Amino acid sequence: MSKTRIEQDSMGSMEVPFDALYGASTQRALLNFPISGYRFSRPFIRALGLIKWAAAEANLELDKLNERDATLIAHAAREVIDGKLDDHFPLDVFQTGSGTSTNMNANEVISNRCCQLAGTPIASKDPVHPNDHVNMGQSSNDVIPSAIHIAVGESIRHQLMPALESLDAALERKSMEFWDVIKIGRTHLMDATPVRLGQEFSGYAKQVELARLRAGNAIAAIEELALGGTAVGTGLNCHPDFSGLVMHHLWNCTGITFREARNHFEAQSAQDGLVQASGQIKTIAVSLFKIANDIRWLSSGPRCGIGEISLPATQPGSSIMPGKVNPVMSEMLMQVCAQVIGNDAAITWGGANGNFQLNTMMPMMAHNLLESIRLLSNAVDTFRSRCVEGITANRERCNELVEQSMAMVTSLVPTIGYDRAAEIAKESAATGRTIRQICVEQNILPEAELAKALDPVEMTKPGGSGVVGG
Repeated sequence: MSKTRIEQDSMGSMEVPFDALYGASTQRALLNFPISGYRFSRPFIRALGLIKWAAAEANLELDKLNERDATLIAHAAREVIDGKLDDHFPLDVFQTGSGTSTNMNANEVISNRCCQLAGTPIASKDPVHPNDHVNMGQSSNDVIPSAIHIAVGESIRHQLMPALESLDAALERKSMEFWDVIKIGRTHLMDATPVRLGQEFSGYAKQVELARLRAGNAIAAIEELALGGTAVGTGLNCHPDFSGLVMHHLWNCTGITFREARNHFEAQSAQDGLVQASGQIKTIAVSLFKIANDIRWLSSGPRCGIGEISLPATQPGSSIMPGKVNPVMSEMLMQVCAQVIGNDAAITWGGANGNFQLNTMMPMMAHNLLESIRLLSNAVDTFRSRCVEGITANRERCNELVEQSMAMVTSLVPTIGYDRAAEIAKESAATGRTIRQICVEQNILPEAELAKALDPVEMTKPGGSGVVGG
């Protein structure tokens, strides 16, 4: 049987694993919430460490902590920041809706680590008390929403935005590589007038460029932090200069312009900023779903489908059909996007549950938003490196489909009229002959004029061979 020690909190005595740095409050929550097995992620634990470190520095500057205690807290908090104490953060995401259990987890871990550093017994709370010193000037009600904002901002800045930037560049390269490839356009899943494959990929690149802007908007939505509001937004037991000093340290450490909330009652009673950030992330997922879905359809076949592009073969596609290769990277990204869209729905409901002076759905919102950012970042990087960068154009197939398309007749409309062009299209559909063949047989236009009118390259230019109405 594992050894235990006795810790005390305001509710009395509690047995805690002997080697654990957390204390009685964390152990109670560990027993109370054996729900999912999901723990708070590394970015969130790092954010908690950042807050406790910045708070110690601020309280030292305000003469609220002596130099010895502030130095101990800062040292222990930096170990939390660096991930050295992650094993001592065991709590389930689904817990008290304010995240009080996890804030106390951080307070207890840092307090007990300070005891180790000072050479005093763990659980002695000497020289550093978890509430009086580590949590000085703070409340779970302003720490947890601030930690979420910090973790989200850093994750977007350092994970998602670089992944999107690399995908944008890869799609731009493909757009230039495929610029001279003419293919058939499609609207309503039906043949439309020709486009360049490079134009199609330029649309994907633009979607990702806009996704990068939306990621920046998501960061802007969470730059205000609740720290300084303490329990209900009034700032009780918090020095009036505390929050400003903390923000200075956080800005310098993260490079993100975190600042004190202009209205602490809004910042703690509502989580609209998180909902807005999640909405931006969801929109990015919608864009990526469209791109991945198009790419798998364009590669379908390879002989009995569209087959205009080929994707890198990454693994066998069937346990029964030899030689089959599937668009697995597109399928992976689409599943991730579906998960992100679902996460946003949960975050939306969580944001709606702000009651009076506090939102009590914050741990769930934190988990889902950080998971969305993590999944998208990893999926985008993998999709780029194992799919997009290896896409090739099937030029002959593209040319074949353009020539067979009935939509080619569109460029004749300004010359022969819509009704006559429609008759030619119907005849093409009934006989299987191409638009070009019918026009030659019926002497619709002189040979040179017909060749110019049915030039698919010209149809890809504004004001080209024909005038397309929609």
